[in-house]
Amino acid sequence: MDHAATTPVHPDVVEAMLPYLTGIYGNASSTHQAGRAARHALNEARDRIAAFVGCRPAELVFTGSGTESDNMALLGAAEAGRSRGKHIVTTQIEHHAVLHACERLEQLGYEVTYLPVDRCGQVAAADVEAAIRPDTSLISVMYGNNEVGTLQPIGEIGKLARSKGILFHVDAVQALAHVPIDLSTLPVDLMSFSAHKLNGPKGVGALYIAKHVRLSPLMFGGSQERKRRPGTENTAGIAGFAKAVQIFESNRYESQQKMEKLRQEMVNELRIRLGEHAFVMNGHPTERLPHILNVSFPGISTETMLMNLDLAGIAAASGSACTSGSLEVSHVLQAMRLPEAITNSAVRFSFGTNNTLEQVTAVVQIVETIMNRLRK
Repeated sequence: MDHAATTPVHPDVVEAMLPYLTGIYGNASSTHQAGRAARHALNEARDRIAAFVGCRPAELVFTGSGTESDNMALLGAAEAGRSRGKHIVTTQIEHHAVLHACERLEQLGYEVTYLPVDRCGQVAAADVEAAIRPDTSLISVMYGNNEVGTLQPIGEIGKLARSKGILFHVDAVQALAHVPIDLSTLPVDLMSFSAHKLNGPKGVGALYIAKHVRLSPLMFGGSQERKRRPGTENTAGIAGFAKAVQIFESNRYESQQKMEKLRQEMVNELRIRLGEHAFVMNGHPTERLPHILNVSFPGISTETMLMNLDLAGIAAASGSACTSGSLEVSHVLQAMRLPEAITNSAVRFSFGTNNTLEQVTAVVQIVETIMNRLRK
């Protein structure tokens, strides 16, 4: 129940990767036959993923993770656009890959405005507009929040940014497998992705860089990825990314329906077994990712609930996988200005293609048992 953190690699993805871990082992930058075979695999993968998100293949750069994609977008765009200004607008609920990159930019002399969100975790486009200054060079807002699932008004913010001539970056790592993305129509200049959120391998990400965008590289030492991300490409991982996209694309509707059904089943079971007043759902009721359910159980701390779930063989989370090892209260829930009893007892359940309705029922039964035991 923690697929927002990562997903199991699909068997067909593993099979697609194996040739590039064994026989086709060439470096894609090499000009001989082995290198050309690897280059062909990269080109095919880039074409497939670009078609999936609606951009040109040349606008897609492969990275080592979603985090690297976020850093590359923010640091690279800020450096390239410093002549326009050194002010950046983002939100208080971004993934730490964005927030920490912004902190680094502040250390380098940039100014960052961190916008608040409402109690559902959504930023208002009007607040974005109000935060824009003459020296604003970049806006970064995530598509769907990784902790509570709330979707942001990306289209509205993008149109605003475009009307002002400001670059707009979107972290779509959590949204890629759950929200239709068409970059040929979305007013977005930079968008970050990761393979392991849709049953692809870990260690592979991608960054969409619109044709008109100037981006300063973060690393140096090679001409790979049009000199924007040097280093020998992870051919096997990239091939796996493309295969994961192909599998998802062929089952998009069924997957979406299944996630909604699993989520609704869990909500229904919680209501039946615990009662309406024993739990609180966090996030937007309708503008949300289908696979994330963030629930608070007031009176039982997040740490206690997660520990007991783990002992029962249930994997859930307190928030981002990048910070789940920490006992800190979620910065997302704090930004939503929820009561302490809610923020201190929140658990994120997130569903994947391997989950079943029977598993959901079993998990709720275990939650009920835990709550009954702890409240005696």
